[in-house]
Amino acid sequence: MKNKILTSALALMTLGSAATAADLSNIVQAELRPGWRKADGTHMTALQLTLAPGWKTYWRAPGDAGIPPSFDWSGSSNMESVGITWPTPKVMYQAGMRSVGYSDQVVFPIQITPSADGDINLNARVDLGLCKDICLPHSVTIRATLTADTTKPDPVIAAALSDRPFSEKEAGVGKVTCDIAPSSDGVTLTARIPMADSGGKEETVIETSNPMIWVSEPDVTRQGKELITAADLSHVEGKPFALDRSGIRITVLGKSYAVDIKGCDG
Repeated sequence: MKNKILTSALALMTLGSAATAADLSNIVQAELRPGWRKADGTHMTALQLTLAPGWKTYWRAPGDAGIPPSFDWSGSSNMESVGITWPTPKVMYQAGMRSVGYSDQVVFPIQITPSADGDINLNARVDLGLCKDICLPHSVTIRATLTADTTKPDPVIAAALSDRPFSEKEAGVGKVTCDIAPSSDGVTLTARIPMADSGGKEETVIETSNPMIWVSEPDVTRQGKELITAADLSHVEGKPFALDRSGIRITVLGKSYAVDIKGCDG
């Protein structure tokens, strides 16, 4: 089954004969918002993507039909660490497969901690997947000097920072438990999440701290005030693996709000 999914996903990435690198400027526009230097010395900036109608790009956990954005900061200087805030994504379907991502426009806030006082010289590469009827790989190069004397906040970045899933505490989530049972090629994980209805058709995305673990599209049911989600997990190379409950991350996506849940108990 996983091989079939991988084959389908690779087929979606086939570059159409009519699509060339020159066409991509009509599909996506990338802009670095310079942002501002915060009182604690970190710098808040953002990558803004504007997509042509019908096109989409992907979240950090894109589903079986997507490719997550990949950021390479190695060409930059005066950068000690970097963190990305992922705005709340939407669940989408293409060729019968579920993907998780964004359409129209998305702003990725980026918080940079400089290694020393002064300007930050940003030279980064971002690899993206862009999909409509076909899917195209695309790379964006970011080059900019983020000056230390810019202190006025950008309202667009501020809005993107607030457009994120709630934490467990913010959403009033109770104690989350995860049951793990053996399956034919791995394990089945069933999580029970005490939380209020998030509205509409509730979806979940399950991630683990091990990038070599494949996670199926979760099943989601609700029993009153408890959301139950289950998925099959297996190693992409067919190897045995240990599952760390503290490294499990579950995102609940509802019509009214989303919740980011980190870790669960046995």
